[in-house]
Amino acid sequence: MNKRTWIQLAAAAAFALGTALPATAAETPATLAGVKVVGAEEVKKLLDAGVPVIDTRVAAEYAEKTIKGARSVPYKEKSAKAADFDATQDAFDLSKLPADKGAPVVFFCNAGECWKSYKASAVAVKAGYSKVQWFRGGFPEWSSKGLPTQ
Repeated sequence: MNKRTWIQLAAAAAFALGTALPATAAETPATLAGVKVVGAEEVKKLLDAGVPVIDTRVAAEYAEKTIKGARSVPYKEKSAKAADFDATQDAFDLSKLPADKGAPVVFFCNAGECWKSYKASAVAVKAGYSKVQWFRGGFPEWSSKGLPTQ
C-alpha cells in the first residue's frame, strides 16, 4: 500500500469515527450521588409497599403503557444529556411529589439514553428529598421481566 492510499484510508476512518460517535447520545451514568439505583424487582416491592413510582416520560408514553400503579410527572428537558446538566433550562413539577421530603420515591423513564429520570432524581435530591431511588433500567427492564403494566 502506498503512502497516499494509506493517508486516504486513515482520513476516511477518522471521518467515519468522528461523525459516528456524536450521533449517539450518551448513556446515563451508572450512579448518582445521594440516590439509590434500584432494579425492577426492588421497584415492584417498593410499589407494593405504597412507595410512589414516578414515570418521568412524556404524557403520551405514559398513556400508551407504563408500570401498573405508576404516576405521571413528566420531566420536560431542554438541557444537555449530561451529568452536569443545567436544571434551570428544564421543567419538573416538584409539587406533584410527596410533601414529606423524607418519604421514599422512585423515578423511571426509558433507560439508556433517556435522561429524564436521572435528571428528576438529581432535582429531587437538590430540593431536599432524602430517599430518592432511581430505576435506571426503567420501563424496558420492567417490561422485559413481564411485570404488570397498564
